[in-house]
Amino acid sequence: TIWPRPTSRRGIARTLIGEGRGAEQPRAGAAPPPEVAAEPVMGRSNVRVVVRARPTGSFASENFQFNEGSDSIDLRLPKDGSGGVVNNQQENWHFKLDKVLSNASQEQVFDACAREVVRSVMDGYNGTIMAYGQTGAGKTHTMTGGHVGFADRGIVPRSISQIYSEAAARPENNITIRLSYCEIYNELMFDLLTDVGVTEQSGDLHITEDAKGGVHVKGLSNPIASSEEEALHVFFQGDTNRHVAEHALNKGSTRSHCVFTIHVESRSRVESNEKVIYSKLHLVDLAGSERVKKTGTDGVTLKEASYINKSLSFLEQVVVALGDKHRDHVPYRQSKLTHMLKDSLGGNCKTTMIANIWPEAKMLEETTSTLRFATRMMRVSNDATVNVHLDPQLLLRKYERQIKELKQELAMHNTLANRSHVQYEEYTPDEQRELEGKVRMYLEGEMQDLEVVSVRMALEAFSCFRKLHNELRTELSRRPVVPAGVVGGMGEAAEGAGGEDGG
Repeated sequence: TIWPRPTSRRGIARTLIGEGRGAEQPRAGAAPPPEVAAEPVMGRSNVRVVVRARPTGSFASENFQFNEGSDSIDLRLPKDGSGGVVNNQQENWHFKLDKVLSNASQEQVFDACAREVVRSVMDGYNGTIMAYGQTGAGKTHTMTGGHVGFADRGIVPRSISQIYSEAAARPENNITIRLSYCEIYNELMFDLLTDVGVTEQSGDLHITEDAKGGVHVKGLSNPIASSEEEALHVFFQGDTNRHVAEHALNKGSTRSHCVFTIHVESRSRVESNEKVIYSKLHLVDLAGSERVKKTGTDGVTLKEASYINKSLSFLEQVVVALGDKHRDHVPYRQSKLTHMLKDSLGGNCKTTMIANIWPEAKMLEETTSTLRFATRMMRVSNDATVNVHLDPQLLLRKYERQIKELKQELAMHNTLANRSHVQYEEYTPDEQRELEGKVRMYLEGEMQDLEVVSVRMALEAFSCFRKLHNELRTELSRRPVVPAGVVGGMGEAAEGAGGEDGG
């Protein structure tokens, strides 16, 4: 299920932030909603995994048992009769997750999966929320929302709303919000926010890494959204450009991985404004894994399915490598998806994965595969830190201002101490010649003391000493060299003459 795509995007945005807000206001006398406890986000922490079961009228109660109190799932997978008499296939599975949600509303999903991550993004940490699962399990419904009404909106619209609410509650900071929307389709990358249509793009966007290991997509549009309404309009406008197709399990199956990113730049209005805090929130809607024999795809859709399954296999390889403490190499560059999510998987980020499952008897194999991947993802450890940068231009202006203030303070001090003649600027040529004359007199003994009144004078005096030393060395090198024998003969002749005089 995907969000409806009517003609007026701004109309939907106004509904989401205007009329719709009243739809979820608590009734008079109703108990206030429970507060979400703040969790520590500094240092190393594992990826948080939440399982969401798609509501279905054909729930396989004989195969599934959801334990929301202990956040675990017990699954019974009957043995395949084709395995023969000796069949060691495992029948009973027990999965322990961070959170299990069954028949949960969109608001409950957002509170459990995204609210704390969004708050940490506003504090300067990177965050990622991704939806994973088989096709038709409800990933796009979880991320984007349904078509019932305001209460049915997904994680992306709710995250946008919380971002701007948090920004409005922090008037001491100047916060700039930028958006980007990238689609990975058949291992090609497309910009969903550019004026150029997806069909006219070459799909050759490149992923680059900065000196600190941060991942960026070169050439991706990054427009500023000054309001919540504008941000929602940008998101829905990009959402209409996604590749969507129909198959046996899903009438609106997304055929690509999509990453909607909210970039937050925060500068303090109170403290030094050269310190800038950058953070980003990846909202990832992964394409669903498919079994071709069930979806019945062929032609272009079959080619898309092969690319989807291949990239998800590479994602699983990265997760397995990150969970193995003895592995040194992690194959991030095998696919565009894993390379783009390098920060989110084992990097500087706070990551939550929502594993969407379809608890029906005919989907047992796919559900088991999804839950096994979810438990592997829980072993991935990230190291989230605040992204603080110093603006070099503003830092230079700050230092210039400080130098000017220090000079003024020093001049005031010299005036009060009767040292107004002391100079701190570089000497003029006339002043250099005057100081050089004093240095010559000091060296020749005509002056007993050379009073140094400032560091600048000491530096200039050392320059004079170097200059006089070089001049003396040059003069000595130009004098004629007297041979050693001549010097010795002259000494003997002088001694002989002295002896005769003495006789």
